Amino acid sequence: MTGIAPGEVAERTGLSLDALRYYEREGLVGPIARSAGGQRRYTDDDVAWIGIVTCLRDAGLGIADLRRFTELLRSEAGETDRVGFLRRRRSELEEQAQRIGSALRVLDEKIAWYSDHP
Repeated sequence: MTGIAPGEVAERTGLSLDALRYYEREGLVGPIARSAGGQRRYTDDDVAWIGIVTCLRDAGLGIADLRRFTELLRSEAGETDRVGFLRRRRSELEEQAQRIGSALRVLDEKIAWYSDHP
């Protein structure tokens, strides 16, 4: 059987082998094919999907959100459901970015103040 070995997938994605197995156990990726010897063998599509999951995770989606999105993709849910899900998460991220931007401005002001007034 051909396919990509778990170590190479870990290297390509920046995830640990434990994280790859965890994502599979949680149903976020896979099912992953196995060789005759039982070793996981990933496809290029698996690696691309892991990249998407990682990106969404980095964007702040929790495991429950990732599980829900994966279910939407695998189900007969319409495009509207998927787009709505992503739009809601995007809106939440925009709000978070605004809060972080405000916090950064306050920190910059304090840094400037304390730099000028030791």
